[in-house]
Amino acid sequence: MQRRALITGVTGQDGSYLAEHLLAEGYHVIGMMRRNSTLNLERVVQLMDRMVLVTADLLDEASLIKVLREHEPHEVYNLAAQSFVETSWAQPILTGEVTALGVTRILDAIRLVDPTIRFYQASSSEMFGKAIETPQTERTPFHPRSPYGVAQVYGHWITVNYRESYGLHASSGILMNHESPRRGLEFVTRKISHAVARISLGRQRELRLGNLDAKRDWGYAGDYVRAMWLMLQQDEPGDFVVATGEAHSVREFCEAAFGHVGLNWQDHVVIDPRFFRPAEVDLLMGDSTKARETLGWKPEVTFPELAALMVDADLAALRYELR
Repeated sequence: MQRRALITGVTGQDGSYLAEHLLAEGYHVIGMMRRNSTLNLERVVQLMDRMVLVTADLLDEASLIKVLREHEPHEVYNLAAQSFVETSWAQPILTGEVTALGVTRILDAIRLVDPTIRFYQASSSEMFGKAIETPQTERTPFHPRSPYGVAQVYGHWITVNYRESYGLHASSGILMNHESPRRGLEFVTRKISHAVARISLGRQRELRLGNLDAKRDWGYAGDYVRAMWLMLQQDEPGDFVVATGEAHSVREFCEAAFGHVGLNWQDHVVIDPRFFRPAEVDLLMGDSTKARETLGWKPEVTFPELAALMVDADLAALRYELR
């Protein structure tokens, strides 16, 4: 029997990579997206003839129930969220409605329609925030430092609550930062790789950034979606930190990205106070021992390779535009 999987947020970075992975595993994929005035399908355009797209909204439980009843998925991957930390400061209530309460709505829809559906919740390393220990594990206490981080903590714990209260096969992946050429331009890694491409082709002169000392455990999104899938193949649900176990600063990412095209980052990067957060998260680095031992998962793309593939993709796209 062909497995059926529903992916919320399918048009995002993680959603597109996960859809590709599930299709390669032989799944029938249902991709969920919000009804919007402007469709953004660029990340999944190559998959359009191989999956089904449906419209529903994490703000509307009735729409979620309808999708579950019509498509009867065996697995649901909740990747939809307001996931940009900076935006969460400007729109904290919307962030809470989508990123926190949205998880409750889809869990409750699963409980009502078919409690045998296996559920994956995309938790975040931003839940650790002002972490009391490094590296962070599944047992590290949460101390979120943004409305997004707070909303993610709610989403994480409501997943645990529904698992324990209703016996759902519900797992959370606490993913450290994971990047790719499909990352949105508002995220610092893609902001850097895109600027490097433009600067190297003479289309831009400088790059303005905030805190260069912030350190993150950066991995490749294509690697991390494999961990999501593996969680739902286990006999028992659980929570897993997914990480490379290495921390690199924004400065180091600049060095790797600019260096890949033979440029000195210091000639182009300008510190701009506008890009500093009200409450900064200085260091996040994960310990993925549980994921490696239980799931048999490990990352394959290294930090220098990640920076290089992002710059190369932006260079290729920019050259195509300038033809």
